[in-house]
Amino acid sequence: MWRSLWRSIDRFSLQYFKYVINELRQIKVVDWHNRELVIDLLQSIVELVTYGDRQDPLIFEYFMEYQVLAEFVRVLKISKNSRIEAPLLQYLSIMIQNMNSDHSIYYCFSNDYINNIIGHKFEFGGDLALYYVSFLRAVSNKLNKDTVCLLLKVYGDSVVSFPLYNEALKFAHHGEKMIQTAIRALTLSIYNVSDDMIYQYITTPPVSKYFSDLVSSLSNQFFHLDALVHATEMRTNQKRKELLLETDKIVDDLYYFNDMLGVGQSRLSTVVIENLLRILIFPILLPLLQLGQSNGSNLSAVTSFYTVSCLLQVIGGKGMFNSVAGVILYPYMTSSVRDAIERDSTESINHAKSILSEMGKVVLSSPETEGAENSSLPRDTASNKRSGILAHVFSDNPSLSLASLFLLFILAEAKDLHPLLAQMIGLNGMQNMIAVDGNIGNLLVKYMDQILNALLKVLASQPPFSILIQWHTGWFLRKLLILQGKGLGDHNFKLLNSSYQQSRECLQKELDGCWFDHIPEVLRNEWPNCKAALEESSQCKDPFFVLELDDSQQATDGDATSYFAWKTMVETVKTSQ
Repeated sequence: MWRSLWRSIDRFSLQYFKYVINELRQIKVVDWHNRELVIDLLQSIVELVTYGDRQDPLIFEYFMEYQVLAEFVRVLKISKNSRIEAPLLQYLSIMIQNMNSDHSIYYCFSNDYINNIIGHKFEFGGDLALYYVSFLRAVSNKLNKDTVCLLLKVYGDSVVSFPLYNEALKFAHHGEKMIQTAIRALTLSIYNVSDDMIYQYITTPPVSKYFSDLVSSLSNQFFHLDALVHATEMRTNQKRKELLLETDKIVDDLYYFNDMLGVGQSRLSTVVIENLLRILIFPILLPLLQLGQSNGSNLSAVTSFYTVSCLLQVIGGKGMFNSVAGVILYPYMTSSVRDAIERDSTESINHAKSILSEMGKVVLSSPETEGAENSSLPRDTASNKRSGILAHVFSDNPSLSLASLFLLFILAEAKDLHPLLAQMIGLNGMQNMIAVDGNIGNLLVKYMDQILNALLKVLASQPPFSILIQWHTGWFLRKLLILQGKGLGDHNFKLLNSSYQQSRECLQKELDGCWFDHIPEVLRNEWPNCKAALEESSQCKDPFFVLELDDSQQATDGDATSYFAWKTMVETVKTSQ
């Protein structure tokens, strides 16, 4: 009773603070009988310390002088199945979050009190993991070059232990999304401190295994995505929802990698990029392009192109673009260009070659690739081996053709591509690029007529491919025609005419459909959208269309409802435009 009266009279005084500390020190064991009392004392301490940090220096001086944080550590040790850990961590998080002065934070991180709490052997159950990770996150928010050294264990000039980082990584793959997000934010806070000793520590085994585990987890997600794409038992709408959910998760992970690279530290960037190349990109690309023996990857070709396209669009970076472009374009290089790139660049071809060599891939000098630049137009037949990415561009499978062409477009439009690689594949100023060196050529220019022909065959196919495939094929066709700067040849013009007649016939069929009277309205509504999409190139900025294309070739729901008829009519109108 007296204690309650005292609190109500002068709650934020130094005298009351001393009283609360003495009360806590009287506690010899924490159990269910005194749990609520201890929680009340801890809450009062945090409130008074936060107040003292801002309003009363005497309170905070007493907090430091009598090492009150040591009492928090002691309470953890004397707790017997009282579940005091969660509220203790919660109050500590609140106290650290609300500290403003560098002096206060510096003291809290000193004397190993925080490290002792971080390293305490908690029995995680219920919501305790969430409180623990929130505590770690609160600590990481206060890190800078002056405070981080207080949480490190150093021997000589090297970090031998970093409890905050080490314990956080144990939750890196936690099933709770909130915890996973907090851990990623925590790691980025540490990376952004820009401490050379920390960079050396986190990029050296066994700690650096975190990065390879991240990439392996990402690789597993792409394989799960591939299984969803080819699942035949799922209805179309259900499958699209699951695909969108899975791709959203993947893109979130890719942005985390992008944030790591955005720190701008070369040692960290090198480790991240090398793991992405070694574990994910090259194992996907090499079997896909048949530049070496398969490493056991069974990811489908369309999903493989989606994977690489996503990585380039979200993560990007000079090293990533040059490595991917180097592997894709190597079979089409003349020997003089190969020598020039290898002499000039340590980030593109040489970087790719070193990693490939470690993987046991004797790729860049394999007999399949020698003289490939003089080979005839590749055809996707069972009797002929594929010759790099062009075999996919000229595939009879339109989804595969558009997916591979999309990857080439991404590389072609990359701003920081190696000059010779850009010259080989670049879309802008194509004619001028060829004139620089007749031996270099330009992949898309050299086969432009055949690529246009392949796209027009898709549009003029009988029976027609799905509306989605026709739409995106038209987008690619228009883009290439504009970049080419000249019209179609006679043989391709005939195909274009056939495509026009086919679209016209499909639209005429809709005049006999149940929604024929709405066709003029759909024409008015959809024409501005279609025009804007073509002019702004918005339809092919998202690699997800690659998965939609592949799925559109599979069996549909067989739905014959009025809604399905309406959807078919709208898509037919859009395609005819």
